[in-house]
Amino acid sequence: MEELQEERVRQILSSYESEPGRLVPILLDVQTSIGYLPEEGVQMVARFLNIGVGQIYSVASFYSRFQLTPVGRHRVTVCRGTACHIRGAPQILGEIEKGVGLKEGETSSDLEYTLETVACIGCCALAPCIKINADVHGELTPRRVKEVLLSLGGGETDA
Repeated sequence: MEELQEERVRQILSSYESEPGRLVPILLDVQTSIGYLPEEGVQMVARFLNIGVGQIYSVASFYSRFQLTPVGRHRVTVCRGTACHIRGAPQILGEIEKGVGLKEGETSSDLEYTLETVACIGCCALAPCIKINADVHGELTPRRVKEVLLSLGGGETDA
């Protein structure tokens, strides 16, 4: 873990009391600060709370909100809910995979993109839709997917 990341974790821990009940808020703060939960950061939290590293990984792997590996600057989430599926989510996912050169669950080596799917984004009226970081893009077509990717500064123009 980089020295800067280690310092960030120390600062976060200094604002909490050493009580196991503080685990989730601490992990959320670490992830917000660093972007994911690095192994060394998890070990620091375990020592601070006097709990096992395994207990932290149990919590972190239970909640889908936590990331144990770095994620891309553009986190692309494709909805696979019923409305999106019926309206073309599989084709949308295929276009994104071609456009960014990743398969579902992968992160690009330059940490520019992470591609993931979820059961439902909750925007059924906009189906098919994706979320890029906090922004929802709805009523997508393969052509609109290309436009959205190009607006991010990536993706292929002739995919």
